[in-house]
Amino acid sequence: MTLKLNAAEVSKYLEEVFPQVDGMFGIDRLDEDLLVMRLYNDERHLRPGGTVSGPAMFSLADVAAYVATLARIGKQALTVTTHCSIDFMRKPAAGVDLLAEARVLKLGRTLSVTDVLLYSEGEAKPLAHASLTYSIPPRG
Repeated sequence: MTLKLNAAEVSKYLEEVFPQVDGMFGIDRLDEDLLVMRLYNDERHLRPGGTVSGPAMFSLADVAAYVATLARIGKQALTVTTHCSIDFMRKPAAGVDLLAEARVLKLGRTLSVTDVLLYSEGEAKPLAHASLTYSIPPRG
């Protein structure tokens, strides 16, 4: 499916509709097959013991699925998460950014289903796997 928004356009839109996440995420790749989104790892994302928290990893998966969906449907801020299942499999590496690889598996008129794998930058094995469904508001 052809993208309606490129990386710069969707990043700017995300800043407009979710200013609270400004500066937390970056897009490394966005095309018809794959979105690679980065969580800039800093102290606000750490839990005791110095590892990235589960909520920070969930946020990365959720925002990646949102961005992957918006890139395909255009500027529809009221597209919302209706389901998320996440399996945490490994402890993130200390002091490195986290990466999300998001693939839209199905895009319909009312739902988008996205598969997301999370990695520590430079590591081959995934940290977590998430499946997310987004509800797309009706047009008009």
